[in-house]
Amino acid sequence: MKDKKKFGVRLFCYFTGMLIMTLGVAVSVKSVLGVSPNSSVPYTITVVSGIDLGIATIIFSVAMALLEIPVLRKQYKAVNLLQIPVSIVFGMFMTSCVKFVNLIPDPSNFAVKLFLAFVSTIIVAIGVFLYVSADLIPLPVEGFLIALTKVTKFDFPTLKVISDVAMVIISLATCLIVIHAFGSIGIGTVISALLVGNEVKILSKRFKTPLNKAMGLENH
Repeated sequence: MKDKKKFGVRLFCYFTGMLIMTLGVAVSVKSVLGVSPNSSVPYTITVVSGIDLGIATIIFSVAMALLEIPVLRKQYKAVNLLQIPVSIVFGMFMTSCVKFVNLIPDPSNFAVKLFLAFVSTIIVAIGVFLYVSADLIPLPVEGFLIALTKVTKFDFPTLKVISDVAMVIISLATCLIVIHAFGSIGIGTVISALLVGNEVKILSKRFKTPLNKAMGLENH
């Protein structure tokens, strides 16, 4: 019973973390100063095609999940397919959060936009901290990078930097070519790239130990 309760805490942190992450992304979209590197490709799909950001997120995430198959080949495990339903849930969260944030009036000046960009990094960091701490199924972008660590000589942090830079370049190039504007990329993207990781470190230093205890991951 005690183990089930602690696993329930992990599930709660996992899905709550994802929900908070999508809220942070929605706030960054509202700032119109650019989204985080991780969200830049889905948002570019939205900017270019006009489809819902949640649907764009699902399309991108499922594609990343399926790319793990040719990367891992015989090392691929069926459990990795669980990333697909998780992607759908994540996309649904995104749609709901964007609709919720759209109830807020559009920012009228640069100072307000900048404030929203900063706030979005804090929200995303809280979400990432909870989601990662639960140590369950990785979202497809992280899952794809984990797969690459198994077949290349690169470690996860190095691949994460390469991935972020690549997604920003792809997003920026696509927006400039198709809509002749920066689109999903802006100063908010830089702010997110600089702050989110450090904010997660601060949260981990302060709250990781008690959270792990609550989830039954004391030795993790």
